[in-house]
Amino acid sequence: MALETGLRGRKALITGAGSGIGKAIAAALAAEGVDLAIADIRERPQVIAELRQTGVRVHFVQADVSQEADVVRMVKEAAETLGGLDLYVNDAAGTWHEAMTKVSRQSFEKTIATNVAASVYASREVARIFIAQRRGSILAVCSTATVSAQPRETAYRASKAALKAHIEVAAVELAPFGIRVNLLTPGGTNTPFVGDALAEQRARAAREIPLRREAEPEEMAPAAVFLLSDRLASYITGAELIVDGGLRLRPIFSGSDADLAALNEP
Repeated sequence: MALETGLRGRKALITGAGSGIGKAIAAALAAEGVDLAIADIRERPQVIAELRQTGVRVHFVQADVSQEADVVRMVKEAAETLGGLDLYVNDAAGTWHEAMTKVSRQSFEKTIATNVAASVYASREVARIFIAQRRGSILAVCSTATVSAQPRETAYRASKAALKAHIEVAAVELAPFGIRVNLLTPGGTNTPFVGDALAEQRARAAREIPLRREAEPEEMAPAAVFLLSDRLASYITGAELIVDGGLRLRPIFSGSDADLAALNEP
């Protein structure tokens, strides 16, 4: 029996949807017939044009999510333009990496504002809409940084750990209203987020992943659609779905891939 998402006709607001994972989630939702409000810090006319080719309504909202006023306006504009909201995807994030002894207040506060406070404020605003209609689904995109400490990620790792805590509390508070709140946690993914890293650095990191490669943004989208769908994930809230190619396992093995495979070859 074919599984249907039941998302057609729903209305979604997605932050950070101009590129990477956010863009892939937007495309997947558009393919399901979901009308979209796309929020990004800069206009993405090509992305908007591509999404509109699917036949759904697409509205662009320019917003700097590190600013509370922008977040409040973003949710209000999205709901008014689309005629309501059913889904919220918090994907926007930023990195301002600094060594521990060089952490600046400006970068630390910018990271927290973008990666945590933005989700808190947006979830607050959309929750008011969802509570009134007694339904809705919130999804935040986290990071395996929460389980893998990396140099220069003091602020970033703290922000993602706080994001997870915020989502778990939101899931508890909103459950009485039939609102589900979940977390999607990608591993290393080929997005602009890692675009500045040297090829050798990315290759070395990929060797630590059991599947031995980075993910593509499109590989995150099905998991997002699943968690957002009341039909497919009706009893899932406060959960974290990790899509990381096994990165969190970080196996310590001194042999080659061939040696590893040989352990279980018939």
